Amino acid sequence: MEGRLQTGINVLDRKLDGGIPPGCIVAYTADPASQSELLLYELTAARGTLYVTTQRSDDAVRHAIDSSMARVGSPTVRHLDSDEPLSEATRLIGALPDGANLIIDPVDVLERTDRHEYVDFLNTLKDRMLETGSLAFLHCLKSDAEPENRPTTTHVADAVFDLRTTVGATELENFLTIPKYRRGGAPSETIKLELSERVEIDTSRDIA
Repeated sequence: MEGRLQTGINVLDRKLDGGIPPGCIVAYTADPASQSELLLYELTAARGTLYVTTQRSDDAVRHAIDSSMARVGSPTVRHLDSDEPLSEATRLIGALPDGANLIIDPVDVLERTDRHEYVDFLNTLKDRMLETGSLAFLHCLKSDAEPENRPTTTHVADAVFDLRTTVGATELENFLTIPKYRRGGAPSETIKLELSERVEIDTSRDIA
């Protein structure tokens, strides 16, 4: 569809009528013990990307991307280690060029800040995405003790991509759903993914 930005991941672009409208914020929820980062790495191939890491070092993220067997780009990686993460994150996104990707991996550190300040940050982020025609991907790790501001993230986000990983007796399966998509046209079916060397549709068997 005209005017959309390709993610660079063929599986998603086909399902999303060519990509995601510029200016959108995507909350990408996944288990920590999954291959969710592979999808983030492949996003960097589509366009210039600012990859903000809040837990791993910038060197560790660069090494993981460079070592990936998937098609990846050469993102600018910055480690967010400030005592004032919202202020530092705001400073970083302020320098984002037009038509770029922003990845925050994971966003949990920011979600554990004061709610009103976090809401202000999300609104600033949205304004910046619209101003630059960029896309933001917030990696939201699932856990039994999720940050109190997680519902705020998913409410403000224009889209929610949810990755569910199940471990069976003989195989591991990954299912991606898009329960929220403000622009409309989201796939209603679950997408079964193969997350090994790159992101692909798993055609091993039909989804029950």
